[in-house]
Amino acid sequence: MRIVVGIATTGRRAMLSHTLAHLARQTRRADSILVCPARPDDFDEAAAAALNLPIGSVSSQPGSCHQRNAIIDRAGDADLIVFFDDDFLPSDTFLAASEHLFTSQPDIAVATGRVLADGAHGSGLTIEEGRDILANDTAADAGASPTPTYNAYGCNMVFRMAAIAQGAVRFDEALPLYGWQEDVDFCRRLAPQGRIVLSSSLRGVHLGTKNGRTSGLRFGYSQIANPIYLVGKGSVSHRWALRLMARNMAANMAGSLRPGGMVDRRGRLRGNVLAFRDLLLRRLSPGRILDF
Repeated sequence: MRIVVGIATTGRRAMLSHTLAHLARQTRRADSILVCPARPDDFDEAAAAALNLPIGSVSSQPGSCHQRNAIIDRAGDADLIVFFDDDFLPSDTFLAASEHLFTSQPDIAVATGRVLADGAHGSGLTIEEGRDILANDTAADAGASPTPTYNAYGCNMVFRMAAIAQGAVRFDEALPLYGWQEDVDFCRRLAPQGRIVLSSSLRGVHLGTKNGRTSGLRFGYSQIANPIYLVGKGSVSHRWALRLMARNMAANMAGSLRPGGMVDRRGRLRGNVLAFRDLLLRRLSPGRILDF
């Protein structure tokens, strides 16, 4: 198989360089690594050139959906495209295991891996902490059969390019900037083309780096606007959207009573309220965050 790794990045120049250096450890190296920075300064091309990896740069307007689509368009005749976040450290066998999985099970269209630790749910992990977690991973469940899952987790997603082509699917560019829940939307629209699975043979650590994130206000607005938009286009169910919105609003309300830490819960709650106001005024749209 020809495997392309794609990384859409913004505001994490140093982190991206560490992640690219980490990819040199793969036992089965990528045939191509395509980096799409939101701005030219987000990518240290000199540091990348020193890694002796097939790394190329792709131009796009800012926004994770725009950037990922630009990578897909440049992937050419790839068999698999693997999207990593710029702060995701895959195990050394991630690409080799991806190749084996998709070769041995041709009905799989999408796969995502076992996240051994996720700094996105806390204050974040350092690169050293992430590497230690990988080094101490026993991979005890790595031989288990893949299990069905609703969608791939955006920090690590493996797609069969033939399924993308057959479904004529692209990331929805109406979801601007961080493109929250674009991974769910993309995967659900690919579901008719094959199975979506979680494979414990694909392993890694999501550092959850905090710089480069969207503001609390914008993110809170997206927590309401994006699920409602996805329900309207039919890619997710009402139940899924209501459960997601309720869970996030509850977390924001609880966090607003005890502000502090790395998550702006008060900003997110304010964004939630603004979104519901716009829903009542019939002007709710994911793109409204560009006005804030």
